[in-house]
Amino acid sequence: MVETSDSRKELIFEARKICKIFGPTIALNSVDLKIFRGQITGLVGENGSGKSTMSSLAAGIEPASSGEMFFLAKAHKPATMIEGAKAGIGMIVQEMGTVPGISVAENIFIGQEEKFKKFGLISKGRMNQAAREALGAIGSEIDSEESIDRLSMQDRKLIELAKVMYSQPEMLIVDETTTALSHQGREILYNVMRKMKAENKAVLFISHDLPELMAICDTLTVLRDGKFVATLEQSEMSEQKIKRLMVGREMSERYYRTDYDGSCGEAVVLEAKNITTGTGLLMNFSIQLHQGEILGVGGLSHCGMHELGRALFGEEKILTGAVTHIPSREKITSPISAMKHQIGYVSKNRDVEALVLTASIKDNIAAAAYDRLASVGGFIFPNREKNYVNAQIKFLGIKCASMDQNVQYLSGGNKQKVVFGKWVGRDCDILILDCPTRGVDVGVKAAMYDLIYEMKLKGKSIVLISEELTELIGMSDRLVIIKNGKQAGEFMRSKDLTETTIIESMI
Repeated sequence: MVETSDSRKELIFEARKICKIFGPTIALNSVDLKIFRGQITGLVGENGSGKSTMSSLAAGIEPASSGEMFFLAKAHKPATMIEGAKAGIGMIVQEMGTVPGISVAENIFIGQEEKFKKFGLISKGRMNQAAREALGAIGSEIDSEESIDRLSMQDRKLIELAKVMYSQPEMLIVDETTTALSHQGREILYNVMRKMKAENKAVLFISHDLPELMAICDTLTVLRDGKFVATLEQSEMSEQKIKRLMVGREMSERYYRTDYDGSCGEAVVLEAKNITTGTGLLMNFSIQLHQGEILGVGGLSHCGMHELGRALFGEEKILTGAVTHIPSREKITSPISAMKHQIGYVSKNRDVEALVLTASIKDNIAAAAYDRLASVGGFIFPNREKNYVNAQIKFLGIKCASMDQNVQYLSGGNKQKVVFGKWVGRDCDILILDCPTRGVDVGVKAAMYDLIYEMKLKGKSIVLISEELTELIGMSDRLVIIKNGKQAGEFMRSKDLTETTIIESMI
C-alpha cells in the first residue's frame, strides 16, 4: 500500500483531518484524501463508510464539522453546491438530480436562463440549441425539447452529466452514477472521465463495482467506518485485497449461486399476456413466472424491462392484454391488487417510487404491512409495529441511529435495505426486483443474493430485472432478454452460459 506522492504530479484537491458528524453518527473521522491532476481517483468502502459524505463536502452540499480542504492550492470552503461549481468542482449525485415538470434543456440550464434572454425574454430556441450541443459533447442524442418526466432514470443521469460538463469543471465527482446506467450509458460516462484525465483534469469516482474501479482508476482510496484505511496504486489492486480493506477481514469469493440446477415448480403463479404498455416500450409482450423460480430479465436501455416490472406490480398503464395472478385468476391492475395477492416490488428508482425520504425508517418499513399489523378492531399497537420494524433492521443489518431516523440521511445501500425490509417483512410470495443490488457494497450484495436464493428454496417466486449480466447469469433459473419491447432470447441456467452468448440476443 503506497500513498500517491509522486512530485511530478500536481495536487488538485486535498482533505486534511476531515470530520463530519450527523447527530450521534460520526460519518467521517479525521479523513485525509489527495487527488491529483491527470488521474481518476476511486473511492470505495462499505455502505455507510463515508464515501458520499466526503464527496458532498468537496462539492459544497454540506460543510465539514472540522478539518481543512484545499482546491487549486487555495483553502476550499464552499457554502453551497453552486459555490463548489464556481470554484471548479462538478458533481453527479447518487440519487436523482433533475427537476421534474420541465424540459431537458431547462434542466441543463436551470439557474442560467439569463444567458438566453433577448429583449427581456428567454429564447427557447437558443436554449434548446445549446442543450443539444451540451448533450452532443458527451455523446448523447437525447432530445433537448423533451419533457424530463418522460425520460428513463438513465437518460436523466446523462442529462445531469451534460449539465455538469457544460461548465467545464477542473474536477468531476461521480457518486454511484453507474448503478443507474446501462452498458451504453456507462460507456458515455467512462469516455467523459477518460477525456477529463487526458486534459490533465481530475475525477473522483465512487462505485461499489470493484472490476469497474480496477479497470478505470489510477488510484483507489478505501474508507471503513468513516476512517481512511489505505490508498492503492493500480498495480496493487485486486478484488480480494480491496474487499479485505473494506470490511477488515477476508471475504469469500462467492457472490452467486454455486449450483446449476434451474428447476422450479410447474405451476404458473403470475402471467403477463399480450401486454402493450402506455409508454410503448412493451408491445404485445407475454411472460410467465413459475412457483419457486428466479426469472431473470435483461436487455439494453429502453428495451422495456423496467416497464415490465412496473406492469407486473400494477404500476404501469396497460393498453392491451393483462397481468394475471394465476392462483386466484384475478387481474393485477394496481399496487393494491398486487399486494392483496402477496406481490412485492423493489423499484430501481427507490427515492421516487419506493421510499418516502422525509419519513422515518419505521414508517417506511411498516407502510407495506399495516394490514398485517392491525388488530381485529383496526388498531395498530406501537410496540407491535416497533418489534416488526426492529426485526427487519436486525435481519438486514440496516446501519442507523434508530428506527426513527429519516431515510434521507441513510447511505444508498442502507436505503436499499429499507426497501427490501418492506417486502421481506411482509413475507411476499412473489417479489419483483428491479436492479435490487443498485448502490450496495460487496458484503450486502452477497447477503442479498443469499436471501433471494433462500426465498426460492422456500417456494417463493422472483422476477430479477438487472442491467448486470453477471448477476443475471449467476442467479437466474431462466433468463429472458427483451429487445425493442419483445422477447429476443431465452436461456436456461447452465454453467456454459456466457455474457457473449446473451449479448448477441441483446443487440
